[in-house]
Amino acid sequence: MEMICESWESFMADVLDPKVTRWVFPFATTFLIFIVLCNYVDLIPGVGSIGFGTPDKDSVMPFALKDVSRPLFRPPTSDANLTVAMTVIFLVMCLFWAIRYNGVLGFAKHVFGVKMQVNKWVYPLIALLFLFIGLMEVVSILFARPVALAMRLYGNVFAGETMLDMGSHISNWFGSMAITLVVYFYETFVCGVQAFVFGLLVVAVVGTMCSHQEEPGH
Repeated sequence: MEMICESWESFMADVLDPKVTRWVFPFATTFLIFIVLCNYVDLIPGVGSIGFGTPDKDSVMPFALKDVSRPLFRPPTSDANLTVAMTVIFLVMCLFWAIRYNGVLGFAKHVFGVKMQVNKWVYPLIALLFLFIGLMEVVSILFARPVALAMRLYGNVFAGETMLDMGSHISNWFGSMAITLVVYFYETFVCGVQAFVFGLLVVAVVGTMCSHQEEPGH
């Protein structure tokens, strides 16, 4: 764990300003550990498959169900409510860090300002162009990035849960075991990768919003 945390902090230090790294590291690391634990709940036997549903009268097993409509336990990250809530928290913190780092006017200039050296005669036209680009950036910050961040994590974990459930409902015992084992090994890899990707994107988004623009000509 110490090696993982030090490597993660070293990576963030290469991407972010040292001051920003001190702000973001505890937050991003907590997200990373929390998501890893939530994702691997998916691999615990009975999660998603024990609960209330349609009884299977053809099964030799007692209390067997054809379909579990209300499972007692589910992987937390297979519920969009959790992934959306985490993303909203991140969005609020990211805007707070961006304003704290750049200042209100500095952040506005970071989003809408002209980021190239141009002749004064064409400057108004270029300023309008960058104003339009800034509006698209606002849409990306407030909508596109959060939705992509939340839905990527939710979709991958939910898909893994669904594949495990489908594998367990195959009538052929050997086929069911073979497919379920393959999905288990696949999900063991995916659950860890998705947690890392979420943390990586958190760092990347903060990096784009907490950076000083180079002065024209430098």
